[in-house]
Amino acid sequence: MKPHTKILFVCLGNICRSPAAEGIFKQLLKKNGIEERFDVDSAGTYGGHAGELPDRRMRAHAARRGYNLLHKSRKIRPEDFDTFDLIIGMDDYNIDTLRSLSPTPETAGKIYRMTDFCEHYPADHVPDPYYDGADGFENVLNILEDSCEGLLRKLSE
Repeated sequence: MKPHTKILFVCLGNICRSPAAEGIFKQLLKKNGIEERFDVDSAGTYGGHAGELPDRRMRAHAARRGYNLLHKSRKIRPEDFDTFDLIIGMDDYNIDTLRSLSPTPETAGKIYRMTDFCEHYPADHVPDPYYDGADGFENVLNILEDSCEGLLRKLSE
């Protein structure tokens, strides 16, 4: 693991999946006593929710699991591709958008799919729960908990 690793989680609006991934990963780092070794943030490929807290439903479901999601939504910025070591998208649309925004092949090499790190929960993407009911939010949290644990394990190797 690098002495200091910078990770950016990305979804569409930065109000459901990516702020949840940020909150879960930060709590996992805190639990392991290594939060000072990481900078963790999240962003969206769409800026229409900039400045907003995560979706109230995601905050409620996350709070039941002990996660306090306080991130304010923001759109990904060109400098993020230089700042962050890993840029982790939630689905094919986000991955494709990130690749199209990436200024160089080197920065495009920093882009990963969140579910690449799943170890126990079978998923090929993190679905957008925005138009789903409670089960959709719970499913997303299950996937994110598994993939965040897998990401930390991968970084620790």
